[in-house]
Amino acid sequence: MIRALALLPLAALTLGAKDDPLAGRVAGKPQQCIDLGMSDGPTIVDSHTILYRAGAGRRVWQTGPVGDCPWLRPLTTLIVHAYSGSQLCANDRFQVLEPGVSIPSANCRFTPFTPYDRITK
Repeated sequence: MIRALALLPLAALTLGAKDDPLAGRVAGKPQQCIDLGMSDGPTIVDSHTILYRAGAGRRVWQTGPVGDCPWLRPLTTLIVHAYSGSQLCANDRFQVLEPGVSIPSANCRFTPFTPYDRITK
């Protein structure tokens, strides 16, 4: 079953030291799939980084494109083709839609999803 989801971008992020969305987090073992119902997103950080937040921000999943996806940048919209029902998996395809443009980019694919959890004190 193919399900296409148009996901609007969240605010663009810059990766300064204090603005790094992964600061104060520890990376876990990369996963092949994440549950779309348990995550917010995507947030496009740059041409290599896409974030999904889960559990009220306690966990952040980092992914990106396999290879080069030159259209990927903050303030663009992802059109995600999820093939696993309610999950988004590595190698699922997505396209990028630039503001003011009605034709999406060629297909790109997701890398595995690396969880980043807050460090507990």
